[in-house]
Amino acid sequence: MASVTFKNLNKTYPNGFVSVKDVSLNIEDGEFVTFYGPSGCGKSTILRMIGGLEDITSGEIYLGTELLNDILPRDRRLAMAFQNYVLYKYLNVYDNMSLGLRLRNLPRGVIDARVRTAAESLGISGVLDKRINVISEADKQKVALGRAIVCNPKVLLVDEDFARQNEQRRREMISDIKKINKDRGITVLYVTNDYDEAVTLAHKVIFMKDGEITKIKESCKGV
Repeated sequence: MASVTFKNLNKTYPNGFVSVKDVSLNIEDGEFVTFYGPSGCGKSTILRMIGGLEDITSGEIYLGTELLNDILPRDRRLAMAFQNYVLYKYLNVYDNMSLGLRLRNLPRGVIDARVRTAAESLGISGVLDKRINVISEADKQKVALGRAIVCNPKVLLVDEDFARQNEQRRREMISDIKKINKDRGITVLYVTNDYDEAVTLAHKVIFMKDGEITKIKESCKGV
């Protein structure tokens, strides 16, 4: 089950700044949810706490019935698509996408099937044998996304900066993420400060301000 639940979630930094204030929320299995609000409202901090990149000051985060608080980031059944993705330039696209699976010692046939299926879905089958430093920036983003989904995560976390470089690339990346949500049933949590994007993309929109949820809107325009 890929539901995500926050119970009285708080984040306060050492300088006293309160980024997230007593947030409680339940996200259902398979939902596409957007977190909308101005910069500094706490929406990206919530994603980073789910992924284990930020410590939780207090409160609880559950993936299904599993408490995530003390689970290492690498052991969480999550995938993260953030701006600062790391691809290995000395490896080709196939090896970049398969790296996590090889580290898990999965059978070669399983690895090959997952990589090729993800590449076909993202439209990058034709560059699997090319090194990272010779493919386009758009394809690099697709490789990063493909590397995430081959591990069959239960939840995909997407920060707004991941596809910010230009409008065309952003539209393509959003289309890819919607396809992942629809075809694979992966729960998607997407952060944005674009209102139109927030309300047209998602099943559910979480409005935030000053670290708190101000409104939750079920969207009839979502995926």
